[in-house]
Amino acid sequence: MRLSLASLGLLLMSALAIPADFPPPDKLPSAAELPDVLTARDGTKVTTRKEWEEKRRPELKALFEHYMYGRFPEKPKQVTAKVLFEDAKALDGKGTLREVELTFGPPEWPKIYLLIATPNDKTPAACFVGPNFGGNHLLTDHEQVRVPTAWVPANYPGVEKGTNKATAAGRGKQADTWPLRQVVEKGYAVATFYCGDVQPDRPNVREGMRATLSSAEGRAPGAGTATVMWWAWGCHRAVDFLVTDKAIDPKRLAVVGHSRLGKTALLAGAFDDRIAVVIPHQSGCGGAGPSRSKNPKAEPVKRITTVFPHWFCGHFSAFGDDTTKLPFDQHSLIAICAPRPVLLTNAEDDQWANPPGQFDMLAAAAPAYKLYGDDRPVAAKVPEQGKLSDERLGYFIRAGKHAMTPDDWNVYVQFADKWLR
Repeated sequence: MRLSLASLGLLLMSALAIPADFPPPDKLPSAAELPDVLTARDGTKVTTRKEWEEKRRPELKALFEHYMYGRFPEKPKQVTAKVLFEDAKALDGKGTLREVELTFGPPEWPKIYLLIATPNDKTPAACFVGPNFGGNHLLTDHEQVRVPTAWVPANYPGVEKGTNKATAAGRGKQADTWPLRQVVEKGYAVATFYCGDVQPDRPNVREGMRATLSSAEGRAPGAGTATVMWWAWGCHRAVDFLVTDKAIDPKRLAVVGHSRLGKTALLAGAFDDRIAVVIPHQSGCGGAGPSRSKNPKAEPVKRITTVFPHWFCGHFSAFGDDTTKLPFDQHSLIAICAPRPVLLTNAEDDQWANPPGQFDMLAAAAPAYKLYGDDRPVAAKVPEQGKLSDERLGYFIRAGKHAMTPDDWNVYVQFADKWLR
């Protein structure tokens, strides 16, 4: 049964209700140190898994929605899928390549186009899923892969200047960012979609899923659904399909994203327990990097909310001048993922993403994981460059700059080999 526009609007309205006891940002108490993930807002200390799951974890999710990412829209009652093409001899015969159109609302709503690569000799396969930056066509030169029609940033290959329209000239030009054949040869599937099909990466334009919000968004001033939250919601819609796909093992899904889409991957993992492993790559401020940063080379909250205000809800910008008033930090978002494995990956030259601060977030999230019986969920110290720390709260840092490369994917696979075997 397909939801009507009116019923979908009601779902969105219900998701935008204001928590009655959440004060304005300037009325929150100041805390210079990281808030304890196991101490509830009322001061109660959480000591059991039951207390964590029934009280503190839902509380943290509500806080992140209200003060940082905006309200998470409700799940549609139905996601329908249409296979646009299927090529069983793709990737030099190593895998099957498909593109699937996902519809989850009225005809005028955006659709997700999920590019799926699966190994031909291993079914069902564990699957890496996540959004890409410029369109599925950038990841392969396969002529049947759709070129997006939504707005695309001008700096991606083949995009027309002035119109921001993607063209077929970009086919295969960024294949190294999601190396489909490489991953398939390791026995894993890959599923990815263009983030801009869900929500184009620009502010102040009512397009994508932002255009579906009713005027009820005004009921939650400052807490309306932000772009990173919409992208995470899109990851969940991809998962809706993948858990029904016979070529995919629904119990072995790993969400992956780079940079702003690394922020997305962490948020998507925290808000969907169907995702078994969470891998935010170089996600930095607003992702796995602390808002209360001690790294002078890292991007601060003030800067990111000024330059990219649409990534977060309006409330988050209020903390730019005083992050000590945040009732959480990013270790709390990692902790919400417990007991599922989380891998933070970084590069030495990318201090803007705050690699040392990200390791601190893992250590601070560890108490939540210990509630599940893992007494040593994180390494005692930062591993040496190029060596994977594959604890449940994993960490890796390589030489180099801000990029997602085939070498990074080798690390994702190595981590998945341990936790998704």
